[in-house]
Amino acid sequence: MHSLTINNIAQEDAVGYAVIAGVSKVKFELKIKESEVKGPQKAVSPDPAVAEPKSEEPKETPSAPTESSAPDTSGTVSDGIAPEGLPEIHQPDTRQDLTGLFTEKPQSGEVNVGENITFVARVCGESLLKKPTVKWFKGKWMDLASKSGKHLQLKEHYDRNTKVYTFEMHIIAAKGNFAGAYRCEVSSKDKFDSCNFDLAVHDAGEDSGELDFSALLKKRAVHVSTESEVDVWEILQKASPSEYEKIAFQHGITDLRGMLKRLKKMKKEEKKSAAFLRKLDPAYQVEKGHKIKMQIEVANPDAEVKWLKNGQEIHLTGRYIFESVGNKRFLTINNCTLADDAAYTCMIGEEKTITELFVKEPPVLIVRNLEDQMVMKGERVEFECEVSEEGAQVKWEKDGVELTRDESFKYRFKKDGCKHVLIINDVTKEDCGHYRVKTNGGQSLAELMVQEKQLEVYQSIADLTVKAKDQAVFKCEVSDENVKGIWYKNGVEVKADARTHITHIGRIHKLTIDDVKPEDEGDYTFVPEGYAFNLSAKLNFLDPPKIHLDCMGRTAESTILVVAGNKLRLDVPITGDPAPIVVWTKGEKVLTDSDGHVHVESTKGHCIFTIEGAERQDEGVYSVIVRNPAGEDTADINVKVVDVPDPPEAPRILSVGEDSCIVQWDPPLFDGGQPVIGYVLERKKKKSYRWMRLNFDPYKETTYEAKRMIEGVAYEMRVYAVNAIGMSRPSAASQPFVPVAPTSEPTGLCVEDISDTTISLKWRAPERIGSAELEGYGVEYCKEGCKSDEWIPAFKGLTERTSVIIRDLPTGEKMQFRVRAYNMAGPSPGHHMNHLYSVIAERPKIWVPRNLRQTLIKKVGEMINLVIPFQGKPRPQVTWTKNDEPLDPKQVSIRNSDTDTILFIRRSERKDSGKYDVQVQIENVEDRASVNIQIVDLPGPPQNLKVIDVWGFNVALEWKPPKDNGNCDITGYTIQKADKKTMEWYTVFEQYRRTNCVVSDLIMGNEYVFRVYAINMVGLSPEPCLSKDSAYIQKTGIVYKPPSYKEHDFSEAPKFTHPLVSRSVIAGYSATLSCSVRGIPKVSTCDLNIKGHALYCRGYCHAETEKAQPAGTFKGVFGSPFSTS
Repeated sequence: MHSLTINNIAQEDAVGYAVIAGVSKVKFELKIKESEVKGPQKAVSPDPAVAEPKSEEPKETPSAPTESSAPDTSGTVSDGIAPEGLPEIHQPDTRQDLTGLFTEKPQSGEVNVGENITFVARVCGESLLKKPTVKWFKGKWMDLASKSGKHLQLKEHYDRNTKVYTFEMHIIAAKGNFAGAYRCEVSSKDKFDSCNFDLAVHDAGEDSGELDFSALLKKRAVHVSTESEVDVWEILQKASPSEYEKIAFQHGITDLRGMLKRLKKMKKEEKKSAAFLRKLDPAYQVEKGHKIKMQIEVANPDAEVKWLKNGQEIHLTGRYIFESVGNKRFLTINNCTLADDAAYTCMIGEEKTITELFVKEPPVLIVRNLEDQMVMKGERVEFECEVSEEGAQVKWEKDGVELTRDESFKYRFKKDGCKHVLIINDVTKEDCGHYRVKTNGGQSLAELMVQEKQLEVYQSIADLTVKAKDQAVFKCEVSDENVKGIWYKNGVEVKADARTHITHIGRIHKLTIDDVKPEDEGDYTFVPEGYAFNLSAKLNFLDPPKIHLDCMGRTAESTILVVAGNKLRLDVPITGDPAPIVVWTKGEKVLTDSDGHVHVESTKGHCIFTIEGAERQDEGVYSVIVRNPAGEDTADINVKVVDVPDPPEAPRILSVGEDSCIVQWDPPLFDGGQPVIGYVLERKKKKSYRWMRLNFDPYKETTYEAKRMIEGVAYEMRVYAVNAIGMSRPSAASQPFVPVAPTSEPTGLCVEDISDTTISLKWRAPERIGSAELEGYGVEYCKEGCKSDEWIPAFKGLTERTSVIIRDLPTGEKMQFRVRAYNMAGPSPGHHMNHLYSVIAERPKIWVPRNLRQTLIKKVGEMINLVIPFQGKPRPQVTWTKNDEPLDPKQVSIRNSDTDTILFIRRSERKDSGKYDVQVQIENVEDRASVNIQIVDLPGPPQNLKVIDVWGFNVALEWKPPKDNGNCDITGYTIQKADKKTMEWYTVFEQYRRTNCVVSDLIMGNEYVFRVYAINMVGLSPEPCLSKDSAYIQKTGIVYKPPSYKEHDFSEAPKFTHPLVSRSVIAGYSATLSCSVRGIPKVSTCDLNIKGHALYCRGYCHAETEKAQPAGTFKGVFGSPFSTS
């Protein structure tokens, strides 16, 4: 047991500590509360909740820290040596010695079950060449990168401003088994850093009962028990799983995973082997360099045995020896090395026994320790130590930070057998500190102290004053000729170039500047390297006078503007050494302080020119001259005095309206030295003193329309001119004016009546009359082709009425009319008619024939010829439309004459159905008529004929109407049936109006199919609708044997059951004759001696004549195989 005791604890002891055992390291942090600082503290425990001291031990001896008690720290390591048996489960990683990559480390945290928690780590990337690699672990080896998902998310981002990498681990909806120790590792090239932290999950419920080895199975420090007679596997078999870790630590088992695997195999019931009487033990242990012997017993003394290492056969060498003594077989391994740590197999035929050999490496001890050294700055330092074994790995640290080979090769590491040397070249004050060398079996510490030499100045640099193009030399001398230095100008390092030379010869340092320029003036400093002082001097440049003015010259850009009445003060910067003399002139006149309101004065570095209350005569070019022994400089300053413009002349009123007027004015004679940017207008009533502004933004034009005035009230107007300086005085007022406007135009002008020499017009009064009284209306007309200003008054004077009859007009002449309203302001705008009108001799009228007053029905393919007579003089314009759309000239032909119009369709189609409108129009007088045409066709077949039900001798059918009714109503259906054997069709119903029916009297044992035709006024549909399913009339279950008898002769001669009936018809019309007949066998022929069409079906004959003759007698003849009727 090892302990660290701190007496008289103080606040500065609150730092990080570490326990190192070999290559293992456990870090912890000491935190001190204010109340605890008063009393002495004797012990530090990394986690009091876990590592409480035992009651029988001294209070100052803390218990060994557990994994959960290893908080993140970057503190220094204690000088003491940790116990050799410290379990390596507390070692986060052998590379965990920090190099300071973390700027913020993840801290231990607590979370309730189901809540979220985030761990944050930050790494400074300013000194890194590329992005660091970060890994998150739970326990020692469980890489959490492969566990990302619903409960775990890993994020990272980079801040370009601060150059800091931020890595985050988000645990979402934490569970009880998430608790435990975690580790964050960061690496970049040859640098490495890691940090341990814990997660506690509260209210996690009962333990799942599973042993989580993910945080426990880590490499351990080898600790082999000296009691060889103890069988560790027998102890493990008897122990509970919770004691596995402790037993493995006590007996130096390094591979817990292999231990659990072997232990699991041992607990299984072993089958008896036919080849082996005794198998290999589950595992063997041996120290490095020692000998190990493995033994088995075979059932057959003559059996051949084969030994394998990691699956590869072992051949007899000096280190591997095979022995055979009776039934026993031995494998001896001499001088064991770490390469012998493997799995070994002994095979006899197909049977085998397996074991595992663990080789323990002895710790490397430090034989000769490091020694403290004190050197002077710039010298070379060597720290040397000697270890117990050649080729051993050691680690060098400075103040707890591992040393590596950096780019400057400041640190060099040398290895010579058992000797290890750390070499530091050109040491500085920063290299002071504690240097430590570590092995897996110990460490050694030494201190390095660096002293600095004193530097004497024999000659310091002095101030210089030089002229242009001269040479300036700064020179100093110091006591050490090896000291280097850096020259600075105004804090910026001076670099050698074509004019600047830096030399170092022995103890003398020089800075030479050739062809000195004004910009070379400044403070120069020499800083010796490695010393905290400097030498300074100033370079003064003999400068000719110079005027620093931006607005020099006589261009518009360099002109200085001053508003009349304001004060102008010019503060002109000047330079020159010695101080120059200043002279101000205007033209040939030299300005002095006594020149009225113009003043000049000079101060250090400035010359001031002032004009008090600038006037227009102060404009001009002013010159300033500066002189000193080094030269002179001149500058011209153009001063321009600006003012508001003069007022414009009195405005003129061009025209007035109902509530507006148009005013015009001339620009001012003088614009004030600045362009006029616009004008501001005001108005007032003549009897008022209050002016009202009409616009607030400057108006650029010189003509303005003023609105929103009261009609009949007298007004006056005035104008202001505006430039960049301000607004002028107002102009004189305009002449008074009164806004009065004509009325609006009359509305609704139309023709009431028209004849051969007269026309009657009417209109409505204007919508707006205004304040002035309406005096009357004037009507004018002009003939077709006349100019717009050749209007002829229809009568003399004005009329007060809103209608008028104009007489004695020329017949047939086309004219246009307009009407205007008059008041005191004059005529209103004229209201024109949209069309030219002619004098009509006969009004248009359409005479529709009687047969076209009803819908005209035609079959598809028939010709349509409509003749519509009309009247009207002059000849009216005829227009046909169909359903309010123009006719298609490819389908419909129109022929017009003076008295009628003809619509002709050679072959009608369904699409020709519709409403046809005809219009006849003379000027604005028109007449309309409509004719409805319906084109009909045969219907389509019915839809979806189905057999709904079959019972007895009956079948129920159902169907849907046809999609195409032929453009007329469906008048009925024809239903037919057929036996599937003969497929002869028989009509069941004709002119049947419903869409379902029941077919009866079917023959038992037959199978029937059905079809339906649709009927409209044109006839039957071309195609029937067939039933998809057939109907089978089932036979009864009784077998009937009819008696034998002589077949009766049922033959019967044809006989009329309904004879022909005489009919009277109109000549030229169609006529129909029908009759019915009965006969056995069925009547096969029917002959009616008429000219037309005859149809015979099942005893019924139907005949139709195309055109009836004046009179005649008709006879029907029916025939059968046996007789004729």
